Amino acid sequence: MNKDTMQGKAEQLTGKIKSAWGRLTDDDIALAKGNRDQFLGKLQETYGLKKEEAQKRLEEMEKSCNCSSSDKAA
Repeated sequence: MNKDTMQGKAEQLTGKIKSAWGRLTDDDIALAKGNRDQFLGKLQETYGLKKEEAQKRLEEMEKSCNCSSSDKAA
């Protein structure tokens, strides 16, 4: 996957995150680009989710824009 494609997928994911989790700030969302664990912690804190539920929701969102972490490794 080339750089432009990766950047486009990251932007798609950012848009979906903003749409789905409107209470998160831009700084909170920036965590998704840098540190997945910190971002999941912010989801848990902001929305009162269990760790497993936060992971599941983020993975579903990643799959919906075809930008899951397993895709990046391939």
